[in-house]
Amino acid sequence: MGGETENDRSSETKLEAKLLEAMKRRASAGTAMKSFNTVILKFPKIDESLRKCKAVFEQFDEDSNGAIDHEELKKCFQQLQVSFTEEEITDLFNACDINKDMGIKFNEFIVLLCLVYLLTYNANGHESKLRIGMPDLEATFETFVDSFVFLDKNKDGFVSKNEMAQAVNESGERSAGKLAMKRFEEMDWDKNGSVCFKEFLFAFTNWVGIDDTDDEED
Repeated sequence: MGGETENDRSSETKLEAKLLEAMKRRASAGTAMKSFNTVILKFPKIDESLRKCKAVFEQFDEDSNGAIDHEELKKCFQQLQVSFTEEEITDLFNACDINKDMGIKFNEFIVLLCLVYLLTYNANGHESKLRIGMPDLEATFETFVDSFVFLDKNKDGFVSKNEMAQAVNESGERSAGKLAMKRFEEMDWDKNGSVCFKEFLFAFTNWVGIDDTDDEED
């Protein structure tokens, strides 16, 4: 893994600031989620719509090597007709290429698309300008954002351990507490006690198990 340069860090911080801003705008519109269980109940539907996204991924993975490189991603943005600058595309690529192998794998691609969905969110019309031509997928992204807004009680763009506990306690299920804390640990990669939207998304794609063929049974 190559060492991060100062430049990498500043562009990542810039992107994080934009995502935070977009999440706060979205949070001001409220959430339709009523409980943590609502989120969990949506897993099978999310799973189904993410699997359908595989076709979109394969279409942009022109050399069929199982990952989308920087050039392929630029074409992907042109086709989706989202006007991002070269710099923004690079920042998103770097932010989602978690293992730094210079390629976006399927689960990283879903996270990237969902971040784009959030960044193109229009506060006035409560609509995202991202048009993938897959209403199911857009609805799934909305579920992700909605779930995050539900968990983020103080609307600061992060989910803390306390907020996670609060969301679970509201559901009134005692056994859910342990599970929620386990889920929180899985989300909080850098172990700093708070989870940003990107961490949340990566954890979510793991939970619904889109990378593995045999689904985890809860």
